[in-house]
Amino acid sequence: MRMALADRISAVVFLALGIALFVGGWTMDRLEIRRIHPASIPGLVPMILGVLLAICAVLLFRSSYTDTERGKVGVLVGGSWSRLGLTAILCTGYALGLVGWLSYFWATAIFTFAFALVFSLPVDGARRDQAIAVAGSLALAFGVAFSSSILFRELFLVRLP
Repeated sequence: MRMALADRISAVVFLALGIALFVGGWTMDRLEIRRIHPASIPGLVPMILGVLLAICAVLLFRSSYTDTERGKVGVLVGGSWSRLGLTAILCTGYALGLVGWLSYFWATAIFTFAFALVFSLPVDGARRDQAIAVAGSLALAFGVAFSSSILFRELFLVRLP
């Protein structure tokens, strides 16, 4: 499957999911009977996420045509199945292996570092480019782990393992 076609199919699926999220959030009970403020409706977050997902789907669909017109070749062309398999292995290892065995911060840092490094390390590149990829992956790993643990703990009031 060509990358542009895969992007278009994904965009249609994401658009349908975004619309479904918005409609599902809109049809949720409002809880106004219990004198709860209308802005705190339970469906507000799904509605916002649905709109954002639909916008991203439209942008993905649009960019699939502009990339094809320019003659660009997608990153995953030719190796998309192996990269999909590698992504599935990394995500499964994170969910089933790291989370619960390590603290959330360290599990997320290790997963993010490994994921970023696997997909950004220039294998045949110069040592300088490889060092930059490792440093960038390390910075991203600690940034994601720190910010997501603060977000869950302070904003969503979730106790993390």
